[in-house]
Parts: sequence; structure tokens; C-alpha cells
Amino acid sequence: MRILIVEDETGISGFLKQGLEEESFAVDISDNGKKGLEMALTGKYDLLLLDWMLPGLSGIEICRQFRKEDKETPVLFLTAKDTVDETIFGLQSGANDYIKKPFHFEELLERIKVQLRPKSGEHTIFSLGSIELNTSTHQAFKSGKEVNLTLKEFALLEYLIRNKERVCTRTKIIEKVWDINFSYNTGVIDVYINALRRKLDLDQDENYIQTVRGVGYIAKEL
Repeated sequence: MRILIVEDETGISGFLKQGLEEESFAVDISDNGKKGLEMALTGKYDLLLLDWMLPGLSGIEICRQFRKEDKETPVLFLTAKDTVDETIFGLQSGANDYIKKPFHFEELLERIKVQLRPKSGEHTIFSLGSIELNTSTHQAFKSGKEVNLTLKEFALLEYLIRNKERVCTRTKIIEKVWDINFSYNTGVIDVYINALRRKLDLDQDENYIQTVRGVGYIAKEL
């Protein structure tokens, strides 16, 4: 999940970026309203976190203009304003929720999770042979037995299963799972693939995650 934070207080934005990345979100930051709107409109984000008062363009105006192009992506306001009229004004601009400064990170995280919950009818169970992933509860199972995966292991396995029967290149994996968009040693992928194979107890008869030499990996039904 990718989140855009538009916040001109670097202490707050840095704190939020660190906390959200520890929760396995990919995070981009803008400290200017105009630049933030441009990023929101051209990037592919799952949620926007907007400060109310910003240089260049207010959070309210960002939300209004963004909603002309995107009616679905959740928008949360970070604001020191807390009167009923101001709250209604913010929600009427197109925001889904707001949280008053100062706030506890845990509360913000729960509000984000509420907005990102799968919509009714959205697929949350993915399978690959005897492997099953539940992206709603963040659980992995092998032959009905739960397997304890780290956040990054789960994200890698989810990416492979969502793209099963298609070759996933090293470049795409490092970009989508690690959120790295520059030249990087992709050897870390091999380490995580080996960890997944070991934890999932995949032998030659259950070779669901196969190496495509010189290219990447593919998840295949057998």
C-alpha cells in the first residue's frame, strides 16, 4: 500500500513516514500544496494524508481538486482545527476522515486501516497449491497450518501469488515489494525467496515458487 503525506512540518512528516514504513507501507512526502496535488494526481496512491494549512495550496483545495479526478481514494486530514463547522467543511470538501493534532500514531494507524479495509466483494483470499494467503487478516497457511511470515516475506509471497503464472522480474519485485525505484542489488530477493521456501517447506514435489534464471521468479500451480 502506498501513502502520500502532504505536510509542511518536517518533524511530523518524518515521524509519520518512519512509523508507516515500519508497518510495511510505502510512503512519499511533499511539503508544498501545489507539489502535493501534482503528486496525488499523477502517482498511484492508496490513501492521502493532508495537512489543512499548507504553503502553495491548502489541504482543502487539494482535496477538492483531487476529488474532481478521483472519487475513490481515501483522504484523511491532519488538522489542528476542531470546531464542528470546520470538521463539516473538511468532510464536505471530499475527505473521508480527519484526526486532530496532536495525535497518537496508533490512533492514526487504525483510522488508516479502516479506510483501507477491503470493500464489500473484494477478493482477500489468494491460493497457490496448498498455500493460502488471507490479505485481510495478514495470515499465511500451508496445508491448513498457519505459517509465521515477516511483513516483507508476506508482501513478497502476496506479490508472487497475485501474479501467478506470470514471470516476475527482479526489477519489478524490488520496485513493488521493496519500493525501490533505482539501481539496487537484487540479491536480497534470493535471501527472502529461500526463507519463504524453507518456512513453507517447499520440496521438489511442491515447487510452487520457481526460479527463472537471469530474469526473476514465477509462482506456478503444479
